[in-house]
Amino acid sequence: MTLPTKDVTLLPAEAEEDSQKVLLESYRSSARLNGMRADGLQGESAHLRHQISLIHRSLSWRVTKPLRAVRSLSLGRLPSGRPLKELPERLSALWEEGGVKAIGKAVERRFSVRVRPKQKAKMSSQVQKLSSASSQVSLPDRVESPVSPLSVYSDILDKTAGPLAPRILIIAEVSLRQCAKYRVWQKRDLLERLGWTVEVVDWRDVNVAMSALQICTQVIFYRVPGFDDVMKLVKEAHRLRLEPRWEVDDLIFDAEEYLQNGNISSLPKSEQDLLMSGVVLFRRCMLACGQGIASTRALAQAMRDAGLKHVDIVENALDRETLKIAASLPPRGDAVDDRVWVSYGSGTNTHDEDFRQAEAGLIAALDEEPRLCLRVIGQLKLSKDFDRFGDRIERLTELSYRDYLAALAQTDIAIAPLEPTLFNDCKSNIKFLEAAVVRVAALCSPRDAFLAIMRHEENGLLAVTSDEWKSGFLKLARDKALRDRLAARAWQDVMERYAPESMAVTQGKALFGLPVVSERKSLRVLMTNVYYAPRSFGGATIVVEELALRLRNKGVEVGILTSRPHLDGRLSGNIRYVANGSDVLAAMIPDGNDVIGSMDNPHMAEQFADWLDAYQPDVVHVHAAQGLGTAMLRVCQERGVPYVLTLHDAWWLCDRQFMVRGDGRYCFQTTIDQQVCQMCVPHARHLTDRWFLMHQALSEAALLISPSEAHRQLYLANGVDPDRIVVNRNGFRWPERPRTPRLPGSPVRFGFVGGTEAVKGYPQLKKCMESLERSDWGLVLVDNKLNLGFRSIHPRDWSVKGHLEIIPAFSQSGLDDFYDQIDVLLFPSQWKESYGLTVREALSRDVWVVTTAPGGQSEDVVDGVNGTYLPIDGRAETLAAAVEAILDQPGKFDGYVNPFKDRLATYEAQTEELLGFLEGVAKRKT
Repeated sequence: MTLPTKDVTLLPAEAEEDSQKVLLESYRSSARLNGMRADGLQGESAHLRHQISLIHRSLSWRVTKPLRAVRSLSLGRLPSGRPLKELPERLSALWEEGGVKAIGKAVERRFSVRVRPKQKAKMSSQVQKLSSASSQVSLPDRVESPVSPLSVYSDILDKTAGPLAPRILIIAEVSLRQCAKYRVWQKRDLLERLGWTVEVVDWRDVNVAMSALQICTQVIFYRVPGFDDVMKLVKEAHRLRLEPRWEVDDLIFDAEEYLQNGNISSLPKSEQDLLMSGVVLFRRCMLACGQGIASTRALAQAMRDAGLKHVDIVENALDRETLKIAASLPPRGDAVDDRVWVSYGSGTNTHDEDFRQAEAGLIAALDEEPRLCLRVIGQLKLSKDFDRFGDRIERLTELSYRDYLAALAQTDIAIAPLEPTLFNDCKSNIKFLEAAVVRVAALCSPRDAFLAIMRHEENGLLAVTSDEWKSGFLKLARDKALRDRLAARAWQDVMERYAPESMAVTQGKALFGLPVVSERKSLRVLMTNVYYAPRSFGGATIVVEELALRLRNKGVEVGILTSRPHLDGRLSGNIRYVANGSDVLAAMIPDGNDVIGSMDNPHMAEQFADWLDAYQPDVVHVHAAQGLGTAMLRVCQERGVPYVLTLHDAWWLCDRQFMVRGDGRYCFQTTIDQQVCQMCVPHARHLTDRWFLMHQALSEAALLISPSEAHRQLYLANGVDPDRIVVNRNGFRWPERPRTPRLPGSPVRFGFVGGTEAVKGYPQLKKCMESLERSDWGLVLVDNKLNLGFRSIHPRDWSVKGHLEIIPAFSQSGLDDFYDQIDVLLFPSQWKESYGLTVREALSRDVWVVTTAPGGQSEDVVDGVNGTYLPIDGRAETLAAAVEAILDQPGKFDGYVNPFKDRLATYEAQTEELLGFLEGVAKRKT
């Protein structure tokens, strides 16, 4: 923003408001900078963890493991690094846990070694015999291979939806100052003049470019070489159907023609080799894009000859900066000594051969006309023949662009000699434009781009031979009226063709058109959830996916913001794809160890802001925001976009998402006391700021939604206005077929789908089942981490007498098959759940539910009728008593039917109710 100057008089209230705005912007800038810093540290940390992982998996590390253990013991430490004196205490704990077997497992985990195939087969056979004879732990016939993240996404990365708000991305070489000026910043201004939103990214920032690709509608690769990461960007642009264009203003993709440029031979061999390797890379990227933009007609034809089917032309032109500088320069005054100055501008040290085209003619003219002088601006090797002219030769170097134009404006003749090669025919006529805009007469080589605007003796002079150059110099030096006439006509011609307004209409609009915002035909909703298909992880994610699908079926446009993992072979930026018919933007977020970053990440806010601007929703519906953070809600507030929060858990109130303390016990606070929280998390200095942050987010929401009345009461107890929070009960996938009858007299089959999280009661469950002295039961454990690429439940960690089976998480289409396998769902959650999706799935399929109460999980369970209540006491013995009571009456489940299925919610009812809420919020906005 523009700060008020000291001479501007502001009323006290206005001054204070302006000061507050400046301060707020300062805080935002600081937050963004710290977000960038955090992202950098996060990336570095991930890289280091990866390197350490490679070391730990290496053969040398495994071979030297015994030596490191001996070394640790000799220094009085365990291999873990803990003091040796703790060993007796650890052994005692293991003995109490499971005797010799527990100690053996601990040793096995610490000193695990790879076994040969024959050895592995022998061990497998022994384990199978052991399991069938005693423990009855069922080992799967095959262990599911970890799911490759890339394979999970493979079916959806070839689709994209839309439309998005018009936006052009320029991935560019911006380190070449003059090139960037004319091809990048000038084009950005031209496109913005047409109404486009334009983003420029340095091609070296590949991850930033990757993210920017996801939200643009057109992309240009300017002067970008085809390194491997860049080629991934080009491939991504094609996947997104952006029809990428490769742009250039020099013939840098044709090795044969490049070598014809005499200036190249003047460079050291090492620099020549570097340039030639660049030629190969430029050509690679150009051909991969498939379309081109050239600065001249000759260059466009060369690109077509190289293999591009379609090439457009956008010439180098004038811009606001150039015109502003030119207008501010004083007019050329009459020199005291009547000297006539020739100026030559050289941007790099590769123009010596070009200058030689005019050199002989210039020396001859200097000899014949003593008033004639030469000013060289930039790098150039002058012949020793110029030495004799003394102070008539002037050298200027390292000038800013403003100073360059000022120096040019104080001369009388500007020259642009160019060697007659295809390389130079492809060059732009910018030297003529610069001379014209500061009203200096020009003498140039008749290269193709110059001929497009110059007319000999009408708006400039053209020269090829030494005699023509000499004649031109003398004619201009001796005829000021001629110089003034040519300069005036050149200025007129250049302004008509190359002024920003003209360029926007004649070339910019012709190529890019005007941005067209698609007509809004229905309600547009942007949903956010930390997971989304294909990573359908957790009950909240399933609900979001089902709601999005059903809202779309009702004509609502639904976009998604979610997170993504690192995918092998892909860059680390955001990815846009289509899942269940919705446009999804998946962003990389801080890992679980970054508590602050997962709560309030400025970088994530930037990603969300870009997606919000691109998708332009009527309302934002936020679900599980942990990891995504609350900073995105401030973006909604700034943009004036209303947002609705569905409160799937206690994350908005408590630093411990499920209000479970460090010892695994439920907190049991109702009205949360920050002093109690500080004792629970004594080293967390952020709790007070977190409290204000979360309550600000809650208070600014257009509507709060709870999946159950029990969960709503928790938020009411913490200051939420009853009129601002409603209940929208979660639906679920109802049975698609009748339940397969249970075989009478068979063992009772239990099921558990909570994973290994303590909050879901996994430790209590394990201790409970291991305490049972009977074998007339089975337990199906769902390892919900297998679908994320790794195993979290290992059969060897369980010592039970019943039958144990571990399966990967099932899809929604597999619900009926899963619940056919069990008679009783165990749901020993250690907190007051907001809902409990699996409880409803089980109840609808006539499966008895053992659940803790109170909480949203027990609202549809009637104790003793369709389930069993447990207190939330963290005791395995409580669960064991309930399990024993069930095992004592197995016939109870033969033909059992839940009598209260008609009380359960449906996705259809939930969607209809939610749609009414969202439409009401959107109408209040308008």
